[in-house]
Amino acid sequence: MYAEERQQAIAQLVVTRGRVSVTDLAEEFAVTTETVRRDLSALDRLRLVRRVHGGAVPAASLSAMESRLDERDVTRAREKERIALAATRFLPDDGGTIAIDAGTTTARLAGLIPPERRLTAFTHGVPIAAALAARATIDLHLLPGRVRSTTQAAVGSITTQTLERVRVDVAFIGTNGITAEHGFSTPDSEEAAVKEALVRAARRVVVLADSTKVGRDTTVSFAELGDVDVLVTDCEPEAVPLATFAAHGVEVVLA
Repeated sequence: MYAEERQQAIAQLVVTRGRVSVTDLAEEFAVTTETVRRDLSALDRLRLVRRVHGGAVPAASLSAMESRLDERDVTRAREKERIALAATRFLPDDGGTIAIDAGTTTARLAGLIPPERRLTAFTHGVPIAAALAARATIDLHLLPGRVRSTTQAAVGSITTQTLERVRVDVAFIGTNGITAEHGFSTPDSEEAAVKEALVRAARRVVVLADSTKVGRDTTVSFAELGDVDVLVTDCEPEAVPLATFAAHGVEVVLA
């Protein structure tokens, strides 16, 4: 069976069954799980199926649009709390500088900064800035830009241009997708541009992402695997093996 024929058959199975796992598809088509993952990634890019952790579901079963911030905040909340707590170990010492990307997991990290820690913080996330504004030990810099209602994040050329003049010790960044081929990605091009600028502005890049993001491609890549120093997630990723992260110099921390 040619790859195109197999992918058509996989897409039909996903529609018929509603959800299929990578391991089941590998057995059914007598191919490796890596081959299945590549097939699902190709089908996801064509919007014929939607990649989810461990398999795929019909494209119509999940909205192709970004979830609103309040909706995402309650999704996998327990895992996000664990990830944020584990990420606090990468906060610099007193006098250090950090950048915090907009997002629900990064917002939890902001709330976990020790009250006595004296830091300079940059963020384009409005809720994050609001949470840090009253902290006497935080020298807060809210990045300028147009605020997107979906994510409550400042974006645009003024945001990225400001970050070109900034250098921080650590950037804490969220992502919507992680694959070996597409790197770290997000649905919106303006958000991706800010994330890319945050990566360039940091001496150390720490990505906070729950395990459902691993193995999923979204529209715009903002960093390759090798651009990131640390990935903090809630369990060992299956879609991208630990050896792949290690080969690109990424330390994976399991919360």
